[in-house]
Amino acid sequence: MKALAEKFKTEEYKQAIVEGRWYTYLLASTTNDLSKRVGDWISDGWNAGYVLHVWGFHEGKLSVDKIIVNIEKIKKMLENAKNILMS
Repeated sequence: MKALAEKFKTEEYKQAIVEGRWYTYLLASTTNDLSKRVGDWISDGWNAGYVLHVWGFHEGKLSVDKIIVNIEKIKKMLENAKNILMS
């Protein structure tokens, strides 16, 4: 997300530079901005990653079949992001 934010020079990227770090709310906000620019696959992947992190890792509440659904969305996000960043 940070690399895409830098490539597209989002407002959140500029704020993170000023702040000297990224905050979670800045990442969530830049995800919404980038979704408007290049597609919902960004927010789908980000949201899936957040769910996996919180409910799969910290809380341990997701079964394997629920984790796989989220992993597929994250993979799609990473593949699409890589294509954009490499172009």
